[in-house]
Amino acid sequence: MPETPALPVPSGPADTARGALHDVDVYARELMDYVSASPSSYHAAAEAARRLAAAGFTALDETEPWGPATPRRGYAVRDGAIAAWVLPEAPGSASAFRIVGSHTDSPALKLKPAARMGRDGFSLIGAEVYGGPLLNSFLDRELGLAGRLVTRDGAGHLVRTGPIARVVQVAPHLDRSVNESLHLDRQAHLAPIWALGAAGAADDVEAHLCEIAGIERGDLAGHDILTYPTEAPARFGRRAEFIASSRLDNLSSVIASLVALESLCSGEGGRTVGGGTASGDVVVLVANDHEEVGSGTRSGAAGPFLEQVLRRLARALEITGEAYEAMLARSTCLSADAAHSVHPGYGGLHDPVVRPVLGGGPVLKINAQQRYATDAIGRALWERACAAAGAPHQVFVSNNAVPCGTTIGPITAQRLGITTADVGQPILSMHSQREMCAVVDGPWLAQALAAYWAGA
Repeated sequence: MPETPALPVPSGPADTARGALHDVDVYARELMDYVSASPSSYHAAAEAARRLAAAGFTALDETEPWGPATPRRGYAVRDGAIAAWVLPEAPGSASAFRIVGSHTDSPALKLKPAARMGRDGFSLIGAEVYGGPLLNSFLDRELGLAGRLVTRDGAGHLVRTGPIARVVQVAPHLDRSVNESLHLDRQAHLAPIWALGAAGAADDVEAHLCEIAGIERGDLAGHDILTYPTEAPARFGRRAEFIASSRLDNLSSVIASLVALESLCSGEGGRTVGGGTASGDVVVLVANDHEEVGSGTRSGAAGPFLEQVLRRLARALEITGEAYEAMLARSTCLSADAAHSVHPGYGGLHDPVVRPVLGGGPVLKINAQQRYATDAIGRALWERACAAAGAPHQVFVSNNAVPCGTTIGPITAQRLGITTADVGQPILSMHSQREMCAVVDGPWLAQALAAYWAGA
């Protein structure tokens, strides 16, 4: 079995001893720093690109031919998505793609095209609900704005603010039923307040964003701007065993795949994939956008981004036609997305037997309706990776009366026809603006992904 590079993985659960946490401190800080640097999918892709460039990866432009000069370590960014790869020096007849997929977006409020609103002496921001958030988690929380502005020449400009807006809860004195049956009208109740006044020209939120980005308001053609919680990620718990943060779904998977890829390429633990895995496989990382709204975009998993990158990489290796189709048939994917931990207050919503918990290791997700793509072959693939990594792992399956969500896994399997397993770090408060996880599960996930890429 190939040697797996060493990552800062603890030897046991977080609550066994305070000392165990010292092994994961570096990883916990990387996760929190990545979330802080990534208030939108566009920022998440840009920060991933920055890290990859620092690790020796070369950026390629999708609008230019790649060809034989395609770098062995490279990446390409498409809007809020990114793909990276490591090519083997000499692919063999059994070479395949080993893919880890995740997504960069999270539920939020997205600014409408004309976002300026005035109501009862306040300046509000007109926004749509993006994805399927816990709506109450927007309430009484300082929000920033982040994303991209696009000027008339088609150029994109990343922008972010600090705390600038707030969705305000109604007092119980005015609505005596609010603690029994909170109802939030998406149009009336979720418009963030951001200034006093009747929303005159001085309170044009787009103009404010243009000023921050250093562009003229008249040059603005459009924008993709979303809210994000500005409260910093934090460690907490009796032994600091938890992390509270926004966007753990799904930046916890993006950072795990980045750490795994960086460790492989740096040769940590005496192993390097500078020339690919021992079998000559192509290592691929992809982090798609728009998973929370169905993935049906040019940068989403249902779009052609990954397929086009794979085809171009195969061509660079002079693998075309039937040989390429055979290579795809040998290929595999681990779709990494946040998973549900058992909720101690709502245990009846979970399967009575299969009950993954925070701190128990990464989770394999299974669903009979194929809302997750895992089958028995995919499970064997995951078991081998975890065994090679020395990582504990768990399984999630839904209570029959509680339908589950879905991920990019089934979409990737359907689009490419490759064996795919859905995995992820267990979290609580999924789709809240403040989710939580255990610090030990992330390093274990990264270790298992590294083992998979190394050829386990």
